[in-house]
Amino acid sequence: MSAPGTIERPEIQNSQTGSGKHWIVTVFNNEINTWDEVVFILMAATGCDEEEANIETWEVDNLGKSVVHHGEQEECQTAAGIIAQIGIRVEVSEE
Repeated sequence: MSAPGTIERPEIQNSQTGSGKHWIVTVFNNEINTWDEVVFILMAATGCDEEEANIETWEVDNLGKSVVHHGEQEECQTAAGIIAQIGIRVEVSEE
């Protein structure tokens, strides 16, 4: 993650390979967004607290990706749409 620059909204990828009952939102690292931007957008999109958002941001930054939300498909699509607004690649898939 680096200083903000020109942000392009990536497409939200959907993967339908799971059981069909539970969905997840996965966020992938980039070199565009700052730590604080990611923490803020995760809190806004998923309703998590700052501690959880910091843990997930650490995972994204150090592991390359993190599952940041679990829920129904529509709820996950909504959260992913919010996250994608700042240029982060995000995927919604069945768990």
